Amino acid sequence: MHKKGFIFDLDGVIVDTAKYHYFAWKKLAESIGISFTEKDNEHLKGVSRIRSLEKILDWGNLALSNAKFQELITAKNDDYLSFVNKMTRDEILPDVPRVLSFLKEQQQPMALGSASKNARSILTKVDLINQFDAIIDGTNVSKAKPNPEVFLKAADALKMKPTGCIVFEDALAGIEAANTAGMISIGIGDKSVLSDAQYVFKDFTEISNEFLHQLIIA
Repeated sequence: MHKKGFIFDLDGVIVDTAKYHYFAWKKLAESIGISFTEKDNEHLKGVSRIRSLEKILDWGNLALSNAKFQELITAKNDDYLSFVNKMTRDEILPDVPRVLSFLKEQQQPMALGSASKNARSILTKVDLINQFDAIIDGTNVSKAKPNPEVFLKAADALKMKPTGCIVFEDALAGIEAANTAGMISIGIGDKSVLSDAQYVFKDFTEISNEFLHQLIIA
């Protein structure tokens, strides 16, 4: 039987929590006098929360004490989690359940590879946690994308070689990480943003079971 390792990012791929990050980061930035747009938020996708706050401070040319920095990080996560705690299966992005079910039927190993430290609670909320054979999240990794650590650990957890893995990502940093790891990269989102991916689809409704089958047997 042909087997490939299928690795999925979480935010913007499985569920749309990117908007919740945007709301929380915008509130934080404006609380310290820094304007924050949806375009700014694009640069934080797939980036750890500490690095994200460092970027915001750089944009605003602002320095904070370590205590204030930690206070803001905690407040941002609390705001984000207040949205997450209200999540239901309605938050799953279109056709994700079909793709996961098809791969499960084909007995393909699947992992989540996300920088989020809230990945397990989100997957539990939307009732998808049992679809994955391995979950590598922000609690398992120390290096943020575009470092490939999260995907290499996911491949290892699936007992697959990196070259036998396929990554679904919505962020440029994640696509870079997958490419560096020697994996097939599939972008979910805007072709102009994710042009470094080997394939790009607007969303999973554009990904046919036949395409998935071809990936498996390639």
